[in-house]
Amino acid sequence: MVHPSELICFFLSSYTEKPVSAVELSCGAGPSHVILELGLPLLLDCNLGSSDTPFNVTWFKDGQLLPQAPGDRLRYLTNGSLLLSPTSADSQPPQNVEGSYSCVSASAIGALTSRTVNVLLASLSSFSEEPSPQTVTTGGSARFECQIEGVPTPIITWQKDQVTITDDTRSNRFISLPNGVLQILKVTKEDEGLYRCVASNSAKKNVSSEARLIVTTVTGSIDSPGPVVIVAPPQNATVVLGHPAVMECVAQGQPKPLVSWSRQDGKPISTDVIVLATNLVIRDTRRHHAGVYVCRANKPKTREFVFAAAELHVAAPPVIVHSPESVSLSRGNTARFLCNSSGEPFPVLHWLKNGQPIRSFRRMKVQSPGVLLINQLALEDAGYYQCIAENGLGTACATARLTVIVKEGLPSLPRHLTATPHSSTTALLSWEKPEYNTDQIIAYSVHYQFTAGSDIQDSSFAVSNDTTEYLVKELLPHTAYTFFVVAYSPMGASPPSLPITIEMLEDVPSAPPQLSVASTSPTDIRLVWQPLTSQHSRGAVTRYRVDYSALDQKDTVFSVELRGNETQFTLRELRPNQVYRLRIAAGTAVGFGVPSEWVQQQTVVRSGPSDNSTVIFAPSELKVRTRVTTLNVTWQPSPNHTLVSGYKLSYREAETDRFTTRDRTPHTHTIRLRKKARHHLLTGLVPDRQYEVRVWAFDKQKDGAAAVWKGRTDKIHGRPSGPSSSPPLPPSSVQATANSSTSVWLRWEKPRFINVRIINYTVRCSPAGTTNASLVSYYTSSSLEILLRGLRPFTHYELAVRSNGVNIAGPFSGTVVEATLPDRPSTPPEELQLRALNSSSVLVSWRPPLEPNGIIVSYRILYTVNLSKPEDEWRNLSEDGGIFSVEVRGLSGGTRYFFKVGASTKVGSGPFSPVVDVQTPLPTYGTELDIHAVTGIIVGVCLGLICILLCMCFSFRNSKP
Repeated sequence: MVHPSELICFFLSSYTEKPVSAVELSCGAGPSHVILELGLPLLLDCNLGSSDTPFNVTWFKDGQLLPQAPGDRLRYLTNGSLLLSPTSADSQPPQNVEGSYSCVSASAIGALTSRTVNVLLASLSSFSEEPSPQTVTTGGSARFECQIEGVPTPIITWQKDQVTITDDTRSNRFISLPNGVLQILKVTKEDEGLYRCVASNSAKKNVSSEARLIVTTVTGSIDSPGPVVIVAPPQNATVVLGHPAVMECVAQGQPKPLVSWSRQDGKPISTDVIVLATNLVIRDTRRHHAGVYVCRANKPKTREFVFAAAELHVAAPPVIVHSPESVSLSRGNTARFLCNSSGEPFPVLHWLKNGQPIRSFRRMKVQSPGVLLINQLALEDAGYYQCIAENGLGTACATARLTVIVKEGLPSLPRHLTATPHSSTTALLSWEKPEYNTDQIIAYSVHYQFTAGSDIQDSSFAVSNDTTEYLVKELLPHTAYTFFVVAYSPMGASPPSLPITIEMLEDVPSAPPQLSVASTSPTDIRLVWQPLTSQHSRGAVTRYRVDYSALDQKDTVFSVELRGNETQFTLRELRPNQVYRLRIAAGTAVGFGVPSEWVQQQTVVRSGPSDNSTVIFAPSELKVRTRVTTLNVTWQPSPNHTLVSGYKLSYREAETDRFTTRDRTPHTHTIRLRKKARHHLLTGLVPDRQYEVRVWAFDKQKDGAAAVWKGRTDKIHGRPSGPSSSPPLPPSSVQATANSSTSVWLRWEKPRFINVRIINYTVRCSPAGTTNASLVSYYTSSSLEILLRGLRPFTHYELAVRSNGVNIAGPFSGTVVEATLPDRPSTPPEELQLRALNSSSVLVSWRPPLEPNGIIVSYRILYTVNLSKPEDEWRNLSEDGGIFSVEVRGLSGGTRYFFKVGASTKVGSGPFSPVVDVQTPLPTYGTELDIHAVTGIIVGVCLGLICILLCMCFSFRNSKP
């Protein structure tokens, strides 16, 4: 099999003696870009590693399905691969071959999609920057620069007088940097000439224009001091992970300045960063190299210095750091897939099922970009699930398989569900019992939610097993709902019934429009009102009715009907200086709703605005949450709330005992509240009693219109009137919230239908997806909440609650999944191994901790030659959490080093591994000499001895008289 990260050349029978470049498209690591070389075919192999044999492979280019006959340059092979045909050596590849390619492989289990590979044509552009002529004094620095784009990245070499400057021909004064810059240090007269750069890749070769270097001689004293200047400061750069990076810094001054580098964050510069003359070069850029680098140039023996800074930003393609795990779960359970990714910029993550994008609906919800939750598992949920991480540098993906198991004894789905609007706020649901295991059913649950909108929260009610219909109440008029039903047996839940969607009937509006009036002339009164919200209109508003009468003629009321799209109206031909009372009501096809309160307005004596003409609108969204003895009242500000000084709230009993005398009326309590008030709790009320609550705004002159609510406090639930043999129904609204790394709050509400007295609740807690019964724990609670302690950090738990009656227990509720918060690692990295590569470097490798308690974000490598030193004096290296080995350089030969490694999550650092030591070898030198070297040494020694003898003879002869 072709490794996904390599390109392999082989031969196809249809392209005899033509090598073919091949790349595998999978859902895993691999190249994000592939270069289509001139004259070299490219084979894209779709290999997604599914557990069964694919029977269909389809290909996509730039997100569009490729046709069955894609063209002359694209060809399908019998094994499902796609071949991009070559072109002749003297022509360019066709432009329509370039693009983003992916494949989808379908099998009997499901479908898988591959990561995307960008096919790029080998090319080389023109120079965007070419060398410029330079005039430099002797001993100074010259700098030439070339910039050019190409695929693959071109290699830039330099020529002087059309002769290539090589390592052999150039001295240490010629610095050729990977970013296309040539530096010439300590320039001499011999360096004068014409310089040019040559850029080449597999596509072609380009030669830049020539630039002349002129070297002048310094007039006057060379030692005269001059200021320090950075002539080539470092530049901000963004480098892709694994590519080279250059931080250039060239300084001039007299005397020659000393150049040093540091990081702005105070961290030491990584040992794998090369200092080339006064430049920093990173051959293989990693994430820890990112940061702000500061170049400082000091004048020797003085405090004079200048500095320049630049930021290195390391971009990285996506990587899946936590892949979803394949699970096998029983029907009716909850599946939870977790996927975390990293990259720079941070990747966008989305989910696929069998190669198709997933959108949240009633059972399948993307809780956050990395969490996919599937409730009430059904057989159709089985298949392949993939998380895809994308940023501008590529894609990464991971795959998990979901297998849905059908347990023996589970009921099949309820059948033939129907829903009929019974009124504007109630709907009657009826269904037939499941086809299988009907006698095992102990309860049903009815689920519903809004069909449209962003609110996908599921509401549910428990229903006893002796009925197959349920009247759902307190629905919103003129609103679409989707319903489904689930049956429960002691073994668990059935698959959900087929969903059904209905739209509730319209009703009369529940509130009148907010009215504002003004008299602009002696015979006119102008009315302006706010359209009703959908919550209050309860249907399509088709008309308005305005009622008015003179204050002194209340028995004579006139009415005007207006269209539903009107928001203002002017009453004309009224009497001047006369007080009128006015009100408005909105109507749907069903009828008119309650009218607004009467508003009084006096027509003016003469034309001009009235001093007191505007009514303050009532607060909006008045809501009341009822309890046995309390009402929690909330509201939103009035539309013209900037005019108000505060709010008033009144409440009274809306009905009295029928034997109460006629002259006795309910007492009204009024409370004055601040302008910022948005809620108020009424206490000390009578259970099961009808109340009327009003809230209105006021200013210094008058009160505004009131928002009104009428409703009843809750009943006191007592003991059931008679015994029941059926088990209690599961609790409702089960919610879990992480409290710490080892604890979770679990809260619930009583069953909506109380059929037996509940004495306590049992909570079931187990790690998500476990099949080990010993890991399942049970807790008992007499209240509606419990704090589960002693859990493992950063672990997903499946939680369920059941109701317990006297000598009888009900079924467990639906499973909710919650994860404990992350914590520091509780164990050190595993299997720390050291290997001396040479006398100055050691390869350190390790494995992640067994109990990471979170996502590992970094590893710390500490090493020293003295174990007695405190830990803060050990040398310190830091690596990204996805790296498990590092080469430590700059060590001394023949020395014993001690190493330990620790891991860190976002919460903090964990313990270090046990200390492991390694001995670096002594530096080795060549011990064998060839015959030419031995001969040269012998000849040299002999000649030296002969010279010594001759000198002694001459000295002896000259010393004779």
